[in-house]
Amino acid sequence: MRTRPEIVPFDEMHLAGAARLLAERHRAHRLVEPGLDPRYEAAEAARAEIEALFGSDGASGAAAIAGDRLDGFLLGRPREASWGPNVWVEPAGHAVAEPELVRDLYAAAAERWVADGLTSHYAVVPASDPALVDAWFRLGFGHQHVHAIREARPAGEPSEPPPGLVVRLASRDDLDALARLELALPEHQALSPVFSRLPLPSLEETRAEYDADFDDPQFTTYVVERHGEIVGSAVACPVEVSPAHTSLARAPGAGLLGFAAVLPEARGSGAGRLLGETVLAWARETGRRWVVTDWRMTNLLSSRAWPRLGFRPTFYRLFRAIP
Repeated sequence: MRTRPEIVPFDEMHLAGAARLLAERHRAHRLVEPGLDPRYEAAEAARAEIEALFGSDGASGAAAIAGDRLDGFLLGRPREASWGPNVWVEPAGHAVAEPELVRDLYAAAAERWVADGLTSHYAVVPASDPALVDAWFRLGFGHQHVHAIREARPAGEPSEPPPGLVVRLASRDDLDALARLELALPEHQALSPVFSRLPLPSLEETRAEYDADFDDPQFTTYVVERHGEIVGSAVACPVEVSPAHTSLARAPGAGLLGFAAVLPEARGSGAGRLLGETVLAWARETGRRWVVTDWRMTNLLSSRAWPRLGFRPTFYRLFRAIP
């Protein structure tokens, strides 16, 4: 009968074993999603990510020791105060020999976090491992956010715009419409069932930001018109500019569908899908093999539209609030 590992505080002596486990986890993940970064299949690169997390202010965690072998680790760290009193378990912050171990590791690590008043817990977990996701669910976590990937649109793939819709590159003449669309997404996410609590900027502030950034060559903005009126927009850019798609969750060299919104009165017209297909075509035309995006799981529009367009989850951001 195999003895359960001993759970101890994570320490520098655990780095080598943690790197081995993380590299193994990522290697298995890339068998499902080869667009993820191959560097982290090497223990040296995996260790560098873990060391960076462990060296962060306020980082702490737990390790599972079985004799002279490390069977699991979990590291969390606080992030900016806008998330409240929080701890994040990042993509490189956990790996286990068996999924059930994550429950023991979290139990040990979270005791300190809650004692320190850090009661909002986030974990970014590979979507390719349903047993691991289930173990987090059985800790009281739920889906909050999805990171996803798909291939750029193959050459010659047909894409006829729905009747009445035209997609084109945006111009400075479109700034007023772009600002309105920039607000349409957070306005939607403030409603049920997302209930986002982020404050909404004013239309004037949003337009000023668009005006300042519009000529940045990293970003390509499209608009879709319905009978001559702009009803939707999308932004395509390199994934490297994204603060969310980082570390093991990044697909190097991919394109990013960084933003898309359609005005409420035009939803259901096919405008969103047309914008998504346009970004897929942009990725192919700029020599990119992959396109990534992300969305709130409780945003019913996004969580249906993007999987229908072929995006597959790579990581889930899970959340638990401690009362």
